[in-house]
Amino acid sequence: MTADTGPVLYGREAELAAVSQLLSPAVRPLGAEPLVRVAGGPGEGRSALLARAARDFPGAACVVGAPPRQVPWSGARALFDALAPSAAAAGRAARLARGPDGIAAALASLPGREPVLLCLDDFPLWDAHSRAAFAAHWRASRPRGGARLGWLVAAAPGRPLPAADAADAAPPVRLPRLCRASARALVADAAGGRVDPAVGERLLDEAAGHPGVLVETVRRLAPGVLAGTVPRPGRLVDDGVLVTVYGGLLGALPADARRLLGVVARACGAPEASGPAPGDPDRAATGPTLARARSLRVPTEALDGLVAAGLLRLRGGDLVFPDPFLRRAAAGEGGPSRAGRRSQGAGPRHPGGRRHDEDRGGIPRHAAAPPDRHERHRADRLGPPPVVRARSAAARGRALVTRGFAALAGGPVMDAHEAFLQAAKVLRDREPAEAADARFLAMEAAWTAGDVGACLAALDLAPAVPGTERSFAEGLRAALTVRPDRARTPLSSVVAVGAAGDEPRLLLRAGSAALVLGDVTAAARLHGRALARARAEQRASLVPRILEHLAYAELRAGRYARAGHAAGEGLRAARATGQLNSAAHQHAALALVASVTGDGPSVAEHAERALAIGRPHGLAQAVTLAEWALARAELGGGLAAQAAARLAPLVGPGPRGGHFALRMLAVPCFVEAAVASGRAAEARAATEEYARWAAYGLDRPAPAQLARCRALLAPHGEETTRWFGEALRHHETGGNDFERARTLFAYGTWLRRRRRPGEARGPLRDALVTFERAAAEGWARQARAELRATGAPGTRRPDPSALAGLTPQQRRIARLVADGATNEEVAVRLSLSPRTVDHHLRGIYARLQLRSRVELSALVAAAER
Repeated sequence: MTADTGPVLYGREAELAAVSQLLSPAVRPLGAEPLVRVAGGPGEGRSALLARAARDFPGAACVVGAPPRQVPWSGARALFDALAPSAAAAGRAARLARGPDGIAAALASLPGREPVLLCLDDFPLWDAHSRAAFAAHWRASRPRGGARLGWLVAAAPGRPLPAADAADAAPPVRLPRLCRASARALVADAAGGRVDPAVGERLLDEAAGHPGVLVETVRRLAPGVLAGTVPRPGRLVDDGVLVTVYGGLLGALPADARRLLGVVARACGAPEASGPAPGDPDRAATGPTLARARSLRVPTEALDGLVAAGLLRLRGGDLVFPDPFLRRAAAGEGGPSRAGRRSQGAGPRHPGGRRHDEDRGGIPRHAAAPPDRHERHRADRLGPPPVVRARSAAARGRALVTRGFAALAGGPVMDAHEAFLQAAKVLRDREPAEAADARFLAMEAAWTAGDVGACLAALDLAPAVPGTERSFAEGLRAALTVRPDRARTPLSSVVAVGAAGDEPRLLLRAGSAALVLGDVTAAARLHGRALARARAEQRASLVPRILEHLAYAELRAGRYARAGHAAGEGLRAARATGQLNSAAHQHAALALVASVTGDGPSVAEHAERALAIGRPHGLAQAVTLAEWALARAELGGGLAAQAAARLAPLVGPGPRGGHFALRMLAVPCFVEAAVASGRAAEARAATEEYARWAAYGLDRPAPAQLARCRALLAPHGEETTRWFGEALRHHETGGNDFERARTLFAYGTWLRRRRRPGEARGPLRDALVTFERAAAEGWARQARAELRATGAPGTRRPDPSALAGLTPQQRRIARLVADGATNEEVAVRLSLSPRTVDHHLRGIYARLQLRSRVELSALVAAAER
């Protein structure tokens, strides 16, 4: 086979035909650019398929892989270098790509009118700036590049493909395993026809149609083994083959995820008392496996990421490898066994000399022997390799900044903090402006992680440059060390200077300063302007971060509908630009919004997704918001004790507490839940700390909420009435109608329980109207129940089907009480304490909007008819 015939593909006729059809002008709107996505695992031939499609395309075609150096815009520049007739033209296209018209203007500047197919290999591994720009171009309803362009984009499973959320996006073309006839032809080509039939059939059985495994095994087996003249080893496809084929995928995983995957792989097939039956090699019991990982000091937080990437699946109580080869590769990543190394030798090199890596299904050439382990160890102890030491300080610092951006977008945020911190030190003398940016990025990462000490370390690194950056640093230092009087002047100047400009980053910084000062109105206005400018300048990678801050500002202001809209847009933008950590923050904000509207399933879904990302990546801010949302949903559903138990760690000081910027904001919610569940002492201590914080004046609704907390804790009726009146007076100037409605509801409930139903109806009606206006159905349901308990006309009776919303334990208690049992009798029947029965009964009354055992008996009887 000659070099110009292109790569040989076996068994991919259907996939090539699907790609050709999707690229055809007949199947797309007039003037639209077709986007075809290809997904295939390690060694399954993604790159070979792209090369073949490029060769078969009737016009010009260009294949570009992920650049080896991950710097901003490196991917786009690699594509323009391949397309442009000169370096000057490529540079001009790169500059246009950063402008308002983006990729469309860059491509239009390049000469040529014939059809062009652009093949982007390993697209999720490109730099974030390039990915965001291309994704924005593909999402356009009518791209301006014209119909002459077509796109073919490839990625491995578990890595997000672009345009997955588009309504008209065609499903990805997925590469299956080869059929037996195609696999047999591939083996014959790889071995030059010198394969004993019995050896070939056994190889086909063991490789299960995986092209990369087939060619790597043929490469490793000695010629005598292939020809059948030398006794065959016990297993042709040994773990060393799979480590080679899957090495790229495993090597790209974070270290903790890779170690955990190895622990799970080695636990598969082990008999457990409550686990799978022995002999199931791809399944492991979850509990014993995670216990084994902890005993080996392997962090288990990476499990959620492995499941989300599709590398593991949860079935029942077991962890399952969907790909048996991946399981064996993860288990044997330390290297092939001694027996496997003895039984295998170097195979023949194919005359075509084609390259083989984790993405290729073609014929491989010899792999270089790995360096001696002890040599590597000595080199690592002596310092970085010479090629790294030879770089300039600016180049090393910028490489560290790039690494920090990658971790900030989708990895542990403290890794990003360390990378930015090191970059600031390296760049301090040569590039002071870039060092200052790196320092603030390190502070931002530490803020997200909730680490005050790390924030201060970032701000104290090197002398601050003059101007707003110095004011911002000084103001944040004062705020972080709880000196708000010294923070106001410098942060106010940052807000004023930022409001006068149009640079999105400065507007974002000014909005952040306004949030620290508690001026949520200014913060929302500044973040709205930053969003408009970022969109106008097509700075797609900045949009999710701005929307995250905007959603938080709207939450602080009590404008939950606006917060939900901003967080929804932010979630879509984060997905489009591959910013996993920003997506976690958007999920947490959406969970908090749903906790107000009473949408329990949405609260659970968004909170679960936020926690699945936030916990392993150290996103303390997102985790605190998600837990707060779950607690508010429980409190809105009448589960006060559960809400108090969830909030207690968040409002406490120390490392187990919530995020330092959110801890005090959650205290009023905790006090309400704690008082309702009999934890008055904890509520009183939290209220006193909240009073000291409210005195700083950094949150407008704080005085009203403090008065509400004191009313809930007041021992005497007159004092309670006075504090509720004080709270309502503060609400008139503090904004946040939802919190005002909660105060009215608490006041009306207190009056009703003091047998003053006539006085209770007014506050309860006002609270109900506000809850209904805010679509806070959970809170509105409780307000209706309290109103009905006052004897107010026009309140609705609960539906018997509402019993289905109780927990199994609550349903058992409700039926026994409906049959006439006392609390003590129910406690004996169910082996509970009377106090526990009373707690459950209160939850039942709140959930079903009832006020007596008589109403409960009638409801149960109606449900059983």
